[in-house]
Amino acid sequence: MRRKGFSIGLKALAISAVFLLVTSTWATTNWNEKVLHSFGSGTDGMNSWAALVSDAAGNLYGTTVYGGTYNYGTVFELSPSEGGGWTETVLHSFNYNGTDGTYPAAGMILDAAGNLYGTSIYGGTDDAGTVFELSPTVGGGWTEKVLYSFTSIVYDDGAFPHGSLIFDAAGNLYGTTDNGGPYCFLHQGCGTVFELSPGQGGSWSETVLYSFSGGDGTGDGANPLGGLIFDAFGNVYGTTFGGGLHGQGTVFELTPTAGGSWTESVLYSFGPLPDGQEPWAGLILDTAGNLYGTTSIGGAYTYYGTVFRLTPDGNGSWTETLLHSFGDDKDAADPAYVSLISDAAGNLYGTTSGGGVYNGGTVFEFSPDGSGGWTETLLHSFPNNRIDGYSPYAGLTFDSAGNLYGTTNYGGTYREGTAFELSLVPPCTSCSLASSR
Repeated sequence: MRRKGFSIGLKALAISAVFLLVTSTWATTNWNEKVLHSFGSGTDGMNSWAALVSDAAGNLYGTTVYGGTYNYGTVFELSPSEGGGWTETVLHSFNYNGTDGTYPAAGMILDAAGNLYGTSIYGGTDDAGTVFELSPTVGGGWTEKVLYSFTSIVYDDGAFPHGSLIFDAAGNLYGTTDNGGPYCFLHQGCGTVFELSPGQGGSWSETVLYSFSGGDGTGDGANPLGGLIFDAFGNVYGTTFGGGLHGQGTVFELTPTAGGSWTESVLYSFGPLPDGQEPWAGLILDTAGNLYGTTSIGGAYTYYGTVFRLTPDGNGSWTETLLHSFGDDKDAADPAYVSLISDAAGNLYGTTSGGGVYNGGTVFEFSPDGSGGWTETLLHSFPNNRIDGYSPYAGLTFDSAGNLYGTTNYGGTYREGTAFELSLVPPCTSCSLASSR
């Protein structure tokens, strides 16, 4: 199991897996890639693992795991300028000082007031990670505040959050921790789902909604690394990297109860091959209630990952369909950290850190073909050189014009990663334009 240098770590429903072969188009189509920024100069950030988020003015925000003034990571802003250029500003450099977070791997989210929220894997008062907020100031700067420091893997609290946060309608924050919780002590905890609620005077209180126990062979999941999503009824969905019936990860649901507690159900347990295994990223939900995601390994080619769909059967069970196994010939490979995004037509988009024409990673699209199958198109293959980036770990973001934005972990002028844009090249009569997000 891959760990990328950091820690990774009820009842399972009877579910049948359906395997579906997808048609692939490996030539790059009508998209043009442009490097917006090369990370790594001076005290700039280095190595972004996270998807970008945009505000109403078109500014992009993200994180880097390393770099900055103290080399513990940064939060940055990319602002469009006249003439088509972009200006990068480091909003915060994380510092290993006993209170601040360190190594932010997840993307940021914005509230209505323009404040940014995120997580760091380590740092805080117990070096078990933090939830933090960045707020714009009148003079144009930003102020960082640690909202919560996770306590320790030896207590019931969570530790080491990797995934992005989400808001509910009341302004509460929800997320996952890779470790912590009262179970799997020998494995340093199997992870948690937590809620942070705002209180008086700017304070926040944490509640652990669920602690995973799958590392002890219970069939439950273990080590959730991705973010969460809500459905229209307030249920929460996510993935775990490990645990489950086969020890290869799960998809789970948390359902709120009348008394304020939450009930967990394992919707699907991954493995054995040729099923996908070890899902790192979170999920997306379509209008029909189907869940889509990626696994970091597994599939028909063993090591290169998959795209899958889970469909509710109406009786409480779910059926998995394997939409694609990555890794054949010059196909994309290794969608480890990537949560998919979709457009109004139901097409799916994401990145892989490997594979493609030059084996430097890809941006891909999956389109339903109208007969139950899916067609894969590689929109861009990264060339693994000092100009372009390569090995994108993070997912993608659309703008209102249908352009895609993302980051790479390596490459660029200073070899420490890039922020890039993929834009449609007109005329593009055969391409699917994302008209709404």
